[in-house]
Amino acid sequence: MSMMDAGMQQSGTGGARTASAAGMHTTAEGAGWVLFAGIMMAVVSVLNIIYGIAAIGNSNFFVNDQKYILSNLNTWGWVTLVIGAIQMLAAFSIWNGRSFGRWLGIGMAALSSIAALLSIPGYPFWSLAILAIDIMIIYGLAAYGGQQQPV
Repeated sequence: MSMMDAGMQQSGTGGARTASAAGMHTTAEGAGWVLFAGIMMAVVSVLNIIYGIAAIGNSNFFVNDQKYILSNLNTWGWVTLVIGAIQMLAAFSIWNGRSFGRWLGIGMAALSSIAALLSIPGYPFWSLAILAIDIMIIYGLAAYGGQQQPV
């Protein structure tokens, strides 16, 4: 006899409590991933804003005289700055728990990962780190972002 069978054989409230507890375990596990994705979205947002400001200001920590696929370092600085600002909005929307936040977060993480790959010539390790974090954000929101939170 399984745990669920034992819970169903109890009185009406006991069985409901057992089924409810089983559902809460799954939702709590997913809620952790969604919280993680929101926190990582905020962290990547701050990193992208720093990267964007540094690139716009032609900071010295970028690799000099690199060729970009599209445009130049200054343009990628503006693109990354805008992506970072929208990512901060997405982080707050994810924490709000709405479906819009989930889709905005997935979209912005995907856009950020593409921008990171296209800006690899400027600062390769930074771009690869942003790419890895963006992939974790997409996983967390795609796998667990659609679950309903407990009432």
